[in-house]
Amino acid sequence: MTENKIAANYLNTHPDANGYFGKYGGCYIDEKLKKAMEEITEAYYTICKSSRFISELRRIRKEFQGRPTPISHLERLSNALGRVQLYAKREDLNHSGAHKLNHCMGEALLAKYMGKKKVIAETGAGQHGVALATAAAYFGLECDIYMGAVDIAKQAPNVSRMKILGARVIPVEHGLKTLKEAVDAAFNAYAKEYQDAIYCIGSVLGPHPFPMMVRDFQHVIGVEAREQFFDMTGELPDHVVACVGGGSNAMGIFSGFLNDETVRLYGVEPLGRGPSFGDHAASITYGSEGIMHGFNTIMLKDENGEPAPVYSIASGLDYPGSGPEHCLLRDIGRVTYDTINDRDAIDAFFLLSRKEGIIPALESSHAVAYAIKMAQKLNTGSILICLSGRGDKDMDYIIEKYGIPDIER
Repeated sequence: MTENKIAANYLNTHPDANGYFGKYGGCYIDEKLKKAMEEITEAYYTICKSSRFISELRRIRKEFQGRPTPISHLERLSNALGRVQLYAKREDLNHSGAHKLNHCMGEALLAKYMGKKKVIAETGAGQHGVALATAAAYFGLECDIYMGAVDIAKQAPNVSRMKILGARVIPVEHGLKTLKEAVDAAFNAYAKEYQDAIYCIGSVLGPHPFPMMVRDFQHVIGVEAREQFFDMTGELPDHVVACVGGGSNAMGIFSGFLNDETVRLYGVEPLGRGPSFGDHAASITYGSEGIMHGFNTIMLKDENGEPAPVYSIASGLDYPGSGPEHCLLRDIGRVTYDTINDRDAIDAFFLLSRKEGIIPALESSHAVAYAIKMAQKLNTGSILICLSGRGDKDMDYIIEKYGIPDIER
């Protein structure tokens, strides 16, 4: 595979049989959990080509999730910025308010096939937790969600939604009390309950087969977006932009355009308060190769080589590593990874809300901010943004911390 060019059969050959995307990925866990992962892999490979499984998932997406989600032309925002035309793939209109339900319904359906009684997961912004709680209620499964105490305070609306849906929200009080610690706690719980439960990882990360499975379930975003954009405009977008923490929404939309060499892909990481250690979570931009949470990746490390403390205003992005497939796509030059800080994300949050009547999640606001900066620099072209989720969950926190800016007349 030459630099910046993807083979036609890329999605069928990546990862390899051992779960590697190039040198990234794999399955670095103890033997007991490795057997559980092998069981999940075997079950997934058995049913992912099954017409019955595929038909059921398609029915769920259409009748329950409300797919396909539309693409919106952001005409007023585009006109305010210049000549470049901005569009948004509206995953905020997916049932439960974000892209996360795409893989949660698939993982829960897999759990039912395997005869499991419970699903276990971590969550940061709460969107994955809400989505999995929704899927668990739909399929009649028990649901335990591990969430850092800091994120519980920031994301109170989503915590309430999870509880209303019947999930047990378990606070994580150690370390920085955010997403990384929630992953640790969920892994530990799964190690004790793997015979009756399945761990539903919330992004394209973790040990094999989860980076592959979550990408496959999120691929629907890219498939829809490519067809919809061509139907709307008669051509493909010049640029596709998505936020990247673990990177599930980004891999979902990127996967639809990987073979289109004319379409430039951009992954936007959280620069937070700035580039100093502990002030951001831009792992691909500032990190180095290492193993964490059962897979080899590019990660931010402390002085001992362990996952470093990280920060982002967006709870769903404050993770010290990224999905292994993103690391490969960075290495071969197919995707450009860059950063957006907190302040620019907040400004984009309000600008999109007031120009288009769309309140984005803080995670999505990073992609919106990057697209705005691109539009201001370019003379012409089109930018498709993956609007990964809606901002209801963030409004109270933003108002308390930043207030509401005056309306410019």
